[in-house]
Formats: sequence, structure tokens, C-alpha cells
Amino acid sequence: HRFLSLIASLLILQIRVDGVVKGALEYEIVQVVDSGPILRDMAFSMDHKYLYIMSEKQVMPVESCGQYKSCSECLGSGDPHCGWCVLHNTCTRKEQCERSSEPRRFASEMKQCVRLTVHPNNISVSQYSVMVRVATFFFFNPLISSSATHHLFLPPPSSTRDHHIVQLQLKSKETGMTFASTSFVFYNCSVHNSCLSCVESPYRCHWCKYRHVCTHDPRNCHFLEGRVKLPEDCPQLLHANKILVPVEVVKPITLKAKNLPQPQSGQRGYECIINIQGNEKRVPALRFNSSSVQCQNTSYSYEGMEINSLPVELTVVWNGNFNIDNPAQNKVHLYKCGAMRDSCGLCLKADPDYECGWCEDMNQCTLKQHCLLIENRWLELSATGGKCTNPRITEITPNRGPREGGTRVTIRGENLGLEFRDIAFRVRVAGVECEPLVDGYIPAEQIVCEMTEAKLSQHAGYVEICVATCKPEFMARSSQFYYFTVLTLYDLSPDQGPLSGGTQVTIRGKNLNAGSNVSVMFGQHPCIFHWRNADSIICNTTAFTNSLERSVVDVTVKVDKAILHMELEKPKSHKELKFKYVEDPTVLRIEPEWNSLMAYLFQVCEVQNDTEMVCQAPALAIDPNNLSDLTERPEEFGFILDNVQSLLILNKTNFTYYPNPVFEAFNPSGILELKPGTPIILKGKNLIPPVAGGNIKLNYTVLVGEKPCAVTVSDVQLLCEAPNLTGRHKVMARVGGMEFSPGTVNISPDSPLSLPAIVGIAVAGGLLIIFIVAVLIAYKRKSRESDLTLKRLQMQMDNLESRVALECKEAFAELQTDIHELTSDLDGAGIPFLDYRTYTMRVLFPGIEDHPVLRDLEDRVEKGLKLFAQLINNKVFLLSFIRTLESQRSFSMRDRGNVASLIMTVLQSKLEYATDVLKQLLADLIDKNLESKNHPKLLLRRTESVAEKMLTNWFTFLLYKFLKECAGEPLFSLFCAIKQQMEKGPIDAITGEARYSLSEDKLIRQQIDYKTLVLSCVNPDNVNSPEIPVKILNCDTITQVKEKILDAIFKNVPCSHRPKAADMDLEWRQASGARMILQDEDLTTKIENDWKRLNTLAHYQVPDGSVVALVSKQVTAYNAVNNSTVSRTSASKYENMIRYTGSPDSLRSRTPMITPDLESGVKMWHLVKNHEHGDQKEGDRGSKMVSEIYLTRLLATKGTLQKFVDDLFETIFSTAHRGSALPLAIKYMFDFLDEQADKHNIHDPHVRHTWKSNCLPLRFWVNMIKNPQFVFDIHKNSITDACLSVVAQTFMDSCSTSEHRLGKDSPSNKLLYAKDIPSYKNWVERYYSDIGKMPAISDQDMNAYLAEQSRMHMNEFNTMSSLSEIYSYVGKYNEEILGALDQDDQAGKQKLAYKLEQVITLMSIDS
Repeated sequence: HRFLSLIASLLILQIRVDGVVKGALEYEIVQVVDSGPILRDMAFSMDHKYLYIMSEKQVMPVESCGQYKSCSECLGSGDPHCGWCVLHNTCTRKEQCERSSEPRRFASEMKQCVRLTVHPNNISVSQYSVMVRVATFFFFNPLISSSATHHLFLPPPSSTRDHHIVQLQLKSKETGMTFASTSFVFYNCSVHNSCLSCVESPYRCHWCKYRHVCTHDPRNCHFLEGRVKLPEDCPQLLHANKILVPVEVVKPITLKAKNLPQPQSGQRGYECIINIQGNEKRVPALRFNSSSVQCQNTSYSYEGMEINSLPVELTVVWNGNFNIDNPAQNKVHLYKCGAMRDSCGLCLKADPDYECGWCEDMNQCTLKQHCLLIENRWLELSATGGKCTNPRITEITPNRGPREGGTRVTIRGENLGLEFRDIAFRVRVAGVECEPLVDGYIPAEQIVCEMTEAKLSQHAGYVEICVATCKPEFMARSSQFYYFTVLTLYDLSPDQGPLSGGTQVTIRGKNLNAGSNVSVMFGQHPCIFHWRNADSIICNTTAFTNSLERSVVDVTVKVDKAILHMELEKPKSHKELKFKYVEDPTVLRIEPEWNSLMAYLFQVCEVQNDTEMVCQAPALAIDPNNLSDLTERPEEFGFILDNVQSLLILNKTNFTYYPNPVFEAFNPSGILELKPGTPIILKGKNLIPPVAGGNIKLNYTVLVGEKPCAVTVSDVQLLCEAPNLTGRHKVMARVGGMEFSPGTVNISPDSPLSLPAIVGIAVAGGLLIIFIVAVLIAYKRKSRESDLTLKRLQMQMDNLESRVALECKEAFAELQTDIHELTSDLDGAGIPFLDYRTYTMRVLFPGIEDHPVLRDLEDRVEKGLKLFAQLINNKVFLLSFIRTLESQRSFSMRDRGNVASLIMTVLQSKLEYATDVLKQLLADLIDKNLESKNHPKLLLRRTESVAEKMLTNWFTFLLYKFLKECAGEPLFSLFCAIKQQMEKGPIDAITGEARYSLSEDKLIRQQIDYKTLVLSCVNPDNVNSPEIPVKILNCDTITQVKEKILDAIFKNVPCSHRPKAADMDLEWRQASGARMILQDEDLTTKIENDWKRLNTLAHYQVPDGSVVALVSKQVTAYNAVNNSTVSRTSASKYENMIRYTGSPDSLRSRTPMITPDLESGVKMWHLVKNHEHGDQKEGDRGSKMVSEIYLTRLLATKGTLQKFVDDLFETIFSTAHRGSALPLAIKYMFDFLDEQADKHNIHDPHVRHTWKSNCLPLRFWVNMIKNPQFVFDIHKNSITDACLSVVAQTFMDSCSTSEHRLGKDSPSNKLLYAKDIPSYKNWVERYYSDIGKMPAISDQDMNAYLAEQSRMHMNEFNTMSSLSEIYSYVGKYNEEILGALDQDDQAGKQKLAYKLEQVITLMSIDS
């Protein structure tokens, strides 16, 4: 290569010549720092390796390879001297790179740069370690590539960013330097808190809809949790047109959406969060379906009348804080019609969507429904002839102008028309037509018109307008006059300026502020208008560019269409103003050439004559916190003289800045104590500028208070002779443009006791006397209050004794009468057993209605699942599979239960094999329990393993027949007895508390007055049949009455086949023939102090023996009274507000929750006000002492139900009862547990007893007692659930071997059955003993029994769907499962790992 350097004045162009064919390439341009000429000759270094270019003051190398920092920059520059030294990672000449002659050591072409790739190039931070493949390519040669597999250990995840970029580097062992690197990304899906941000992430993130989390691993998100992979599948609000809501108007907000999730069991419903001026308002919302949600009826407001429309943020959430994405950024626009619309015109020009109009009677802008008298007094924009009357002019500008016209007059006012055509050709100013301009017209508010020429006889007048028509009510006249004036000129100054322009010229005259537009011309050059008043016009000249024009030019001033002239002594004669352009000024010398840093940035100069001006030097633009102690020379120094550009930067000056004077504070407190006559010393530095060759001092002024003092200056201090002062005074030092205060001086003469001290002592003495008097008064008042309190307490105790006596008497009477009535009421009730499939699904998968194991699966995965079924039926594989899953940290309790239930559904047709696997898992669990030194009694206590859940499911399958034939009857009788006993007394519809209860938490603790009524109900299926008598309480809500009527009419019909109370209306058919629809809430509902009480029969005064009927709902509004007959309506608002989570028969019954009335904010109540509200009066719930008295009602309820509890316990704890033998499964499992105890030398009878109790009563019977809806087609409400929980707890206490020591502080449910539990314990011990004495069941008999059970329920579940669900765990933990199979000898012999890999391959191909 050859190179060539072309040298310009300030640039060196370096060119590479590659020969005739390739031509030449300019590869670098070098900026020359020194401004001098470049020398013609170049020179080599001593070793002839480098070539240099030189100027008089600067030496520059021809090549500078070190400036390039990467291989691509180095080789891409085209510099023929440079190449890339690979292992040293630097750009250099070839001879400077060690071992550059060896292969791949030195790169001279771009394609030879080292490239590093890594796969994968990003991973999730939630992976503990990951295998990556790193490949390094040298010289783009794949044959010379190296690869390796590495473990990457992750950095701690960030809580804010979704990714972290690190550099993956390769270092040379030889040089220790990095020679190749690439970016590697760690991403964190969990930081995303919304679906769209999650799935739109550039990384592999998935959204779990029902858990509201973002995860990188789809296996962590089960199908039940709503996995989302695409943005279009995210729950999100759709774009809505402008959502307008007037303030203080109750209105729902309906939003379109898609993919809205249905809250699951235990999750809360929807809410709208609206943020108004920093205040968050939560409004309950109703999800209609997956594509629509409505914020319920409520009203909104915001502060102030200066905003007529306020856009506010809208967020839709569910389950408390799960946000629904709002990609369209929908906002709610709250608006006030009356805000900033004080006139009819402003009102009618508002957006028509606001539906605002002008109410003439109220004289304000409002909504139509708020205008009291609408007839002929309501104006809106769309109305025919809707024009605002009474236009008014409030301001005109300008109010004077020339007669020649052209003045643009701005007229402001009210009701000035709504369209331009309303005022076109209808404006006159001082009797002269003024033409309105479209551009200046603001409807209703402003008119801009241009004046036409006026006659000499016209001098002044009003502004008059007509709006649409010139009727009196549509005409307006201004209160101001408009004047025609004559504008004249006097002179101008200065009368000359530089050719560059920029001179500010003042033109003086008379009436110069009239008119609307001013233009000034200096010859043919405009003078830029700046400002004017009545006496002057100020403008700035522009540059004089016409060399042909004379330098003295005429000045022409024009206002609107009038040309102004000078006013002379002789009339009718005019003389024009003149301005002279002169040569631009120049600066020859500056004295002195120094200054301190403290002056202002710009200073105004004072011109002395044509050759001299005086200026204050400007300050340097330096940060005041970083002032240097060194001298400074400004890079640019110049003068602003009008628009003369040549003086802005003067490079020939040596102007120097010296450091500012700096003062120190007196001391940290800033106060200097002095005696009179003592001098004040101000310390500092740079107080005298160090100007070379001169003795120059700055002019200092020091003020003490307002008085100056004589100053003596040295380089480091100022000595100030203090004036004759006493007291505290601020000290201020001034120099140049700078001020500094070192603090204050306190000049104080000697005094034995100062005046402030004397005043302080006197004030303290007075305060002490006042305090003593106040204490005496307070003591007297407190004594009087104590006497009154004592009397009030005595009266309360007397009242308490009376109430206790009455309650005890009532409880005794109830106990004697209830048992007989309840027994007779239950006779003849049918038992609605669930079928086998529904029963098992409710136990195995509680709370899930439509489980995949009940649905058909796609055929395309059937081949893989059949092979997987063979593996599941292999005991070695199944045991290894379960043990591997249980050893994983991420395998949750929920997963364990799910896997156990899925395996049992698959093995339903092979119960012999399932029992064998279960026994092996239980044996392993016992071994593990004993090895971990846990107490043996803890075995099977909690569901912490797959085996324990499988045991529950095993009993579920095998005890169904026993439930139907034997135990189901007493269980159903107990449920019915509890339900009927609860309904005999008042039940609060809001809190769920009842007069009759076994649970202390659900007990009404106050006296409720009520009466039993017998209503005659018309049979809805056959109106001609006899009326059915139904027992009702007069304190029941209407919904409670409907439910009791439905129970009576459909007594033997399963719950799922009955009509719902919410779908029916209760009709009272009075003797007069009138019919009234009764509702929980209507127009007659009573409201007191923000509490609204639900309607009851007593509220409607329904008498005993009345005729009622259940009719279908027809409409959904409050009853409308018409001729004393109430029309039918649908469910009351109360019914609509009742929300149950999950199905009526979900795992846990919940108390109905009543939300406050959204229109008025009142709270609902029925019998007792909610505990959370502390505003009830004394006596509403009674004091703490009184409320405990009502616990005796628990005993009355317990006595009534005792027979049914005894029957159930006796049936369960009996080996032969009512002709039904003990199920073989119980004997078989108890014998297995005894064998395991013998095997481990456990002979403690308490441990064996506990194992059996944990195995059967805890794992099966307690579940059935607490959840009878698993067995029967019934509905369980909250009070029944609470009572059944007490019975279940008693059942468990009966199976325990530990002694229960009870005291006065023990829970009420344990005290309630304290005397019965010892008897129950004897039953349990006898039961276990009898089972032990029974002959053992042979494996042959047990297998025959299990085969029979399998045959009976062969096709209840879809086995393929169950296998597909189990396989999802194989997909999640395939590496761990394969690893476990590889390490198992038996699995190795059977090649189970290979078979599983075949399944995985088939499933991946099929899917």
C-alpha cells in the first residue's frame, strides 16, 4: 500500500492508494490543534518505524492505531498501518504484536475478527443453574471452532427490571486479557404484574390468570390457573369512547372487555378503583360475562368550580388487587355543567355529549333533570330556535382608532351568538359598520371586526350588536364609548445608528396608542415594532442592505390604514422624520485588562463620546460552588453594540480574571460578642487582586446595621472601626457586584441583670399561680362525675339481674318442648343420595365442577397415553414416579393431593393394584416417620404426602355402599335436625347468627321478640290442590320465607331440582282481593341513622293464617303503587346483593355478604347490627356481661339434637348395626396398621389407637360430617356449617386418647360435650377392639372384593384424560424422573427410562 497526506490549513487528509485497479481510499481526517502553517517536510523516527508531520509547535504521527478500541473499528478504518492483535485485544502495527506470524494471532481483514456465540443467549433467574453451549469462531472458519458446556450461576434477581445484561468473556491464559465477549441476558418474569407486560415481554414469559403471576416455566402454571401465552388472550379492557359521568349523579359505568376471569372459590369479586384528585374510591363491580363488567351505581364528585371536565384514572381489579389490563388507557371524564359556564352561551357551546342546557328559571347551566320547571324554560343546542337572549358586551379593545379605518376591534361579552352567521353584518361601532372576521370569532364570547372608514363628522359612539335578529331581547350595547382620534408625530431618538441595525429607536408623538396594528419603515427597511404607549413607539432597526439607497432615509409610521405625519407650527404643512445609517463602530483598546470573578454576566456600558465608553466588566459563567483560586482568561470576550457582529468576539485582548475575595464567618453560631469601641475584624483571602506591576485595591464598603465603618484592607483581613452602637446588628461587606455577611455582632455593655431576665421571672411566677387554681377546679369537677357514674352502674346491675332471670327461664322451657317437636317433624323425609360419580368427584376434587377427568380427550395423543398407561400400571415405575415428585421442592401440597386423586381415578378399574401400591407407600411413610424421630402419633395426622390423600380416596371408593345402606341415614337425619332446629328460631340474614346454635360464634346474643305464624301457601304446580300450611316466623326476611315455603312444598325433591328462591316472588293474597308482592327491600324499607333494615313479615303486618303464593319474577324494579295494589317485581336488591363463591355445594359454605346501598351509602341489617360497626346504641347487643348469659341457649340446642348425634356416632362406631356388616376395607386397613406396628416393635396401645383414628375417622368420617353435601343433594348454609363443625370436633375428641383438661377458659364447643365425650371414647375403644377380634381377611377374599368394586364402577371416569393430567407432571419434572429411573436397578432391568422417553417423544410429536 502507499499512503498520501494532503495538508490543508487546519486538517490533514490521509489517503491509502491500493493501485490502479482498486484506486484510492480516504481513511482519516486529523484535526490540527495549532493554527500555524504545516511544514512541507516530514520526518522519520530514529528507528525508521514511524513517520511524523510537523508544524512550528506540534508533532503528529501519521498513524495512531491505539485510538481504535475494537477489532471492527480497527480493521474497518482502512488504515494500512494497523491490524488487530487477537490475544492482546488491541489495535497495533503487526511488528508490535507478539508472535504475529503464527496463525490466528494477528487479524488484518474484517472477516478475521474473533466472534463468540452462546446458546441459549438468555435464561430465567428462577433457574438455579443452566447448561449453555459457548462456541468461538476464528476467522469465520467453522472447522476451527471450539465449544464447551458450562454451568452459569445467576445474579440475585432485580425487583424492578425484567432483565439483567452481563458480558460473557473469553480470556487468554497466555496474556490474561479478554479477547472475545458477547452479551448474555438473565430475565425475570416475576417482576411483571400485568398480563400484557408479561406475555409481550421479549422473553419466554407466561401469565397465570387465576394466580395473577408471571412465570417463565409453563409447567408452573396449571390449566386450572388459566395459563395465557398471547396478548389477545389476556384479560383486558377494550377501547371505549369518551366515558362521561356528571358529578353528583348516580350512574353505573359499563366497560367492554375480553377474557375476564371468573373468580374462583375463595377469591373476591370485581371492583372499580377511580382516583379523583388523589383520593381513591373503590366501587363494587359486576362481571356480566367474560366480555363485560359494570361499576355499580354510585355518584362521584371533585373539588372546585374552575374545572368543567376532569379526566380521572380508572382501574378494574378483582380479588382485592388483581389488576385488569387497560391498554387503551380508558379514563372516566367527570364533568360539571355549571363549572366555568356562567352564561347561556357558554353553556350551549359545551360538548353536546355532556347533555348540558341552560335553565332560565334557575339562571344556570345544568342537566335537564335538575331544571325544576322545564316547560318552555329549557334551552339546549339541538333545540329548534334555541338561542340565548340578553347578549351583553363587557369589554372593547382598543377603544380608540383612526378615522381611516382598518382597526381590528375585539368585543368580549356573553351570549354573543353560537355561530358566525349569527353576528355577521350585525356589528356597528360608533355608528360605523365593523366587518366581523371569522378567524377572531369565539362563539358566545368574542367578536373581532375590522373598522371601515368614518366620516369627519363622527367622533365617538357605542358598540352595538344584534345576535341572529335585531329584536330587543337579542340586542346589546356597550357601556364604553369608541373614539375616533388623530395620531401625530413629534420626533425620534436616536436619529442615527450602525449599518448592522439593532438600534432601539423611540418615536414620540400624540395618541400613538390608538388603533390595533403598527408598522414602521426606515426607507425600504422595516423597523421591528417593540412597544408603544400614548406618547411613544419603540422599534428596533434592521440592517441597511441597499447600497444604492442613501444612508439618510425617511421614517414612515402607519397605524392600521392611517399614515402618520409630523405636527408643525404652520398648519397644512408636513415634514417627514429622518434616520441616518452610519458605519459600524470598532474597538481599538481596553483599559485595564483585569477584573475579579464577582461581576455580573452582562453589564451596560455608558458612552462618553465618539471614541470612548465606560463598562463594568462582566463575570465569568462559573459555578459559584467551584470557584478557582487561579487566574482565568476567558475564551471569548466581546461587546454587544446593537447588532454589530464583528465586536461580539475579540481575540486580541489579554483580559484576565483574578479570584474573588472570600470572607469567613465569625464563628459557627454566626454571632460575635463585642464590647463598645472594639474593632470588627473580617477574615478572608484574595482581598487584594494580585495584578502584576500594580498596587491596585478594590473599593470595599462594610455596614454595621445601617451605618458604614472606616475600613483598612490587607490581603487576608478587613479591619472595621465599629460605629458607636449597642445591641445586635448584622454586618454586611460589599465589593463590586458582590455582598457577603459573616454574621452579626452583639455589642453589649456590662449589666448586673438584663431586662429580659426580669420579665421572665415575673411571667413564670404568674403561670405557677394560674396552674394551681386550674388543678383545684379540675379536682372538684372530677369528684362530681365519679358520683354520677356510680349511680348509673347500680341501675345497670339491677337491669342485668332481671334480664338474666328471664333468659334462664326461657331456656329451660325451650329444652322441654323442642325434642318432641323436632322428632315428629323429621318423619317421612326421603334421603337424596348423590350418584357414585358426583360423590367421588366432590371428595377427590373439591370445589371443581367440570374436571377434565369427566371430559373426552383428543385422539391425537391417545397413542402416547396408552404407552404411559402401561408405565402407570408398572409398580416399580409408579412408586419411583411418586417418590421423585415428593422429593421436589416445588411439588406443593395442592400438587400432592391432585396427583393422588388422579392416580386413583386411573386405577379405579384396578383396585387390587391400587391397594398394593397404597400399602407400599404407607409402609414407606411409616418407615420415614420413625427414621426422622417424629412422634409416632403424628403419622397420618396431616395430608403431607401422596399416600395420605390416596388413603382418603381409597376409603371414599370402598365405603360408598356403607354410606348408602347404613351411615347415610343418621347423617342425613342429623343434618335435617340441625337445619330445622335452627329455622325454628330467628336467623340473621346478614351475619348468619341464629338463636339456636351449637357454635358460640354464630349465636345471637340478645333478646329477639318474634312469633310463629302458619301461612297457607298455594301449590305453584297445581293451584287447585289444597293449600299447604307452612310455619314461618314474623321476623323472617322475605327471602327466608320463600326458602321455607320451597322446603315445605318440595320436601322430597333434591336441592338441585328445586326452583331457586331468587327466581320467585312472594305474593300476599289479602282477603279484600288485593295482591301485594313482598320484597326484602322496597320503597317502604325503614332507614334510621344510615342503617337500612331488611323487610320482614312483621314489617308488612302479615297476620297468622294469611294466604301466600310463589310466582315467577317479571320485572326488576321497586314495586310501583297503583290503586293500593303492588305490581309484581323480580328479586329485590337484597337478593341481588347476595354473593356465594363457587357452587352452592362447594367445599366450604360462606355467609352471604350484603354490600351497602350504592345510591345512598347506608348499611343493611336484619336482627342485629354487624359487630364491626360501633355505632349501635347501648342495649342493641348488650354489654359483655349480659351477652355471655345467652350461652345457655347452646345447651338447649345441644339437648334437642343429642339423640341425632348419638345415633350417628353409634352407627359409625359399631361393627354390626342395622343388619349391615363392617366394610372389609376397614378391617383390612386396621390389620395392615397392626402388622406395621408389630414390624417396628411398637406395642404402645395409644400409638396403635392414634394410627387407626388418623387413618379412618380423621381422613374420612370428619370430612363427611362437616360436608354432608359431598354425599347428599342438599344446600348447606353458614349456620348449619358452624354446627356441623362443632359435631365434627366432638367426633375427633372422642377418637383421641389424650385427656382433655377443661376449665372456665376452655372453648365453648369442648365444654358443651364435656360430659358426653368419655362415653363416646368407650364406644371407640370397643369398636377398635371388636375389629381386632374379628377373623383376618385373606388376600384372596380382599382381592375378590376389590375386583367386584372395580367392575361396578368401571367407566365412571375418563382414564385418558386422567393420564393426560398426570403426564403434565412428567413434562414438568422429566429430567428428575428419568434420573431416578436410571439409578433404580429394577427400573434399569425393565428399561423403564427408555420407555418413558418413548412416551415423551410420542406426546411431543402428537402435541
